[in-house]
Amino acid sequence: MPHTTSASPASPAPRRSDATRTAILDAARERFAADGYERATIRAIARDASIDPSMVMRYYGNKEGLFAAAVAIDLKLPDLTAVPTSDVGRALVSHFLDMWEDNEVLTALLRVGTTNQAGAERMQGIFREQLLPVARSICPDPEQVPTRAALCAMQLLGLALTRYVLRIPPATALVRPEIVAWLAPTIQRYLTAPSP
Repeated sequence: MPHTTSASPASPAPRRSDATRTAILDAARERFAADGYERATIRAIARDASIDPSMVMRYYGNKEGLFAAAVAIDLKLPDLTAVPTSDVGRALVSHFLDMWEDNEVLTALLRVGTTNQAGAERMQGIFREQLLPVARSICPDPEQVPTRAALCAMQLLGLALTRYVLRIPPATALVRPEIVAWLAPTIQRYLTAPSP
């Protein structure tokens, strides 16, 4: 029987460039989280990834391109139209807690977003592309969707900032059921209550 060395079509071997890209992005996320956007350098990221800095430039062009790729985030927001209206606040808060717990990419993005224009623009893009459509699907008054979504973002990002970035002791001491119990009614009101 002839010996074959070809890989099975069902499980192709990963390409070297894919492994390099993954190493760069992993190093960039850690470096942006630790140092912030301004202090993170291509040279330091390349050193962390054990590659030449020219490879970072080859794949991502510049630090802005690398940052955009490193913090490309899909919040995987739930379909709130499939949730009973009375539970949308609880569903959204629970989802965000699932996303934030031990997620270094989100923490890095939040840190950078509070100190750098590129980070702030990335956060604004996530708000526009992901949170607004979810709010639009559930809010009772279409003209208030941007305001209602912004109010939700204020609460959820405030939670993330105090709990995961600043690590304010009373915020980190809260257990998940307490956070949901306190925050869900507020998010619920922002999304579904009549406009004041």
